[in-house]
Amino acid sequence: MAKAPSKTDLRREDLRTRLTDQAERVIATQGLAALKARDLASDVGCSVGAIYNVFADLNQLVMAVNGRTFRRLGEAVTASIAGRDLAPRDCLITMSQAYLQFAASNTKVWRALFDLEMASDSPVPEWYLAELGALFALISAPLRRIFPDWTPGQIDLMTRALFSSVHGIVLLGLEKRISGVPVERIEQMIAVVLGNVTAGATPGP
Repeated sequence: MAKAPSKTDLRREDLRTRLTDQAERVIATQGLAALKARDLASDVGCSVGAIYNVFADLNQLVMAVNGRTFRRLGEAVTASIAGRDLAPRDCLITMSQAYLQFAASNTKVWRALFDLEMASDSPVPEWYLAELGALFALISAPLRRIFPDWTPGQIDLMTRALFSSVHGIVLLGLEKRISGVPVERIEQMIAVVLGNVTAGATPGP
């Protein structure tokens, strides 16, 4: 029989949740750069030291927020194709449009998924990799239908290539960079790229 959590464990978990909730609010409204330990402690009503009793550093706190964002993103992408009988290429285009819509509606927390800087020797938690893997799995499924003779390695390479392509188009478009496209044309650009790439793709190594 599992041991019931102690009062200390419950307090730590409550503080962890409150810190994550507040960090998410700050990132969503002000961006990742606005997240400061002292301000966070004041907002939550704890000492700065208490933050580091439940998170090793602020990066771990941001990763907790990012884990929530990954799940929400995955749910949005999954919902976009749920119950729809779509051809594989149309499935990829629909999911990519859902990715764009999520990014446009949740730009600051979406950016935090990729703006978090980590030391080269700092291991990425397994749960974090699992969330990213779940997102990639959504892309891989229609690709296997388009290219049934490809090996898992070839599918994985194309999955990452397509994700990088769509992500780059969305990022440049939303930032209105010179090399990007207007926001109203991002969906069209994504459809063109996905249509052309999947029609003429050749297997990788």
